[in-house]
Amino acid sequence: MSRLIAIVSKIESCDNLHIVQFDFNGQILTMMSLELNDAVKIGSKVVLAIKPTHVAIGKGSLGSLSYSNQLKCKIDTIENGKLLVSLVLNLGDDVLIESIITKNSANRLELKDLDDVTAIIKASDISISEILDA
Repeated sequence: MSRLIAIVSKIESCDNLHIVQFDFNGQILTMMSLELNDAVKIGSKVVLAIKPTHVAIGKGSLGSLSYSNQLKCKIDTIENGKLLVSLVLNLGDDVLIESIITKNSANRLELKDLDDVTAIIKASDISISEILDA
């Protein structure tokens, strides 16, 4: 599980749906949630959790995508398995996240160490695991 520390910058709610935006090192991340802890307020410092299997990889020009979370990063390490590939991605400032993709996808993208890639994460695949201050 990757963990990113971010600041809540915007909250939109309608009925039981919440769209929460975060400032993560100057980049905007967006989370969609059906439940939101009452302690989560604008300005709250939180820990975001992202499963490695929920981090897709893009390489080169991506064009327009509906995914709101697109983080520019560099491949730090690649670990090849028989069916899957585990990637450690460096977002800068020693912040790392993990992605697990199929070996076929990694081969098709011709991924290698130090490649510039984009980590792509759906808003529904980000969650708040901890509130550091309320």
